[in-house]
Amino acid sequence: MARKPKTSNNNLLFLSALTLIMASTTSLAMYKHSEKPKPIYITDKKVNLIPNIAPLPVLAAETDSTQPVFSAVSVIAVDVDSGVTLYEKNPDEVLFPASTTKIVTALVALEVYRLTDIVTVDNPPVDGQKMGLVNGEQITVENLLKGMLIYSANDAAEALARNYPDGYQAFIDKMNEKAQELSMTHSHFMNSNGLENWQHVSTARDMARAGAAAMNNPLFSEIVGTKKTTVTSVDGTYVHKLANVNKLIGTVDGVIGVKTGYTEHAKENLITYVERNGKRVVISLLGSDDRFGETTTLIDWVYGNYKWEEVNLP
Repeated sequence: MARKPKTSNNNLLFLSALTLIMASTTSLAMYKHSEKPKPIYITDKKVNLIPNIAPLPVLAAETDSTQPVFSAVSVIAVDVDSGVTLYEKNPDEVLFPASTTKIVTALVALEVYRLTDIVTVDNPPVDGQKMGLVNGEQITVENLLKGMLIYSANDAAEALARNYPDGYQAFIDKMNEKAQELSMTHSHFMNSNGLENWQHVSTARDMARAGAAAMNNPLFSEIVGTKKTTVTSVDGTYVHKLANVNKLIGTVDGVIGVKTGYTEHAKENLITYVERNGKRVVISLLGSDDRFGETTTLIDWVYGNYKWEEVNLP
């Protein structure tokens, strides 16, 4: 019988360390979807390449032990670089995402269109927030993205989906494929705008993943951080003034995105991306009575009670 090869203690120690490191970075991959981890080197007779570990957030010793209480049904705050959860309340409860849906709509549109592509508007009537598109109007994809993400325009979301060459349903199918790609395991979309449908659902955790992934796209990040702008049809006939419906943009330190949402049954939703002193946090709040106030409270609590410590590997 062949003898099993011996494994040295050094090799066992290295394999154990590698397993621990890979486990700690699993959640990170959910939030830094498009970024490759920077390598570091650990030598054990030979050079081995393992992922870099981001500074980890830990509650400060002098922290207030009282966590904030929110009206929101579902809340999560996640450190973007490490993937560590900083606060949560029912983060996997399935709810209506409302217009936070448009984060996923935008991700798909950015994949299937060029920004300079010209769309001819041919929308059926749509409820809710609208930028005032006129049927027959020709407008670029980039300007539709601005209308959808800055002003939360449902007519812009519809125009993007309905002009997809393979048809409206194929666009929605791509949204659901994108959700699976981002590990949004409790999400399912039935439309591009977020209007209520009992099968159109998501969770705070899922929408945090979508928001963090979308902010990796420079154009998306630029658009959602825009306070106000004006866009026009291709021929300049139709002018659309857009003001950001996210009241935290330009008013709360470090907030650079992402997206609001509201319907009668969804109540107030808000996905937020904030960066202070190089530390990035994504917050997802669904079913709130005061999305802007509660998000501001959570931002202040996170940055006031956590400190980020470097990981010293042996």
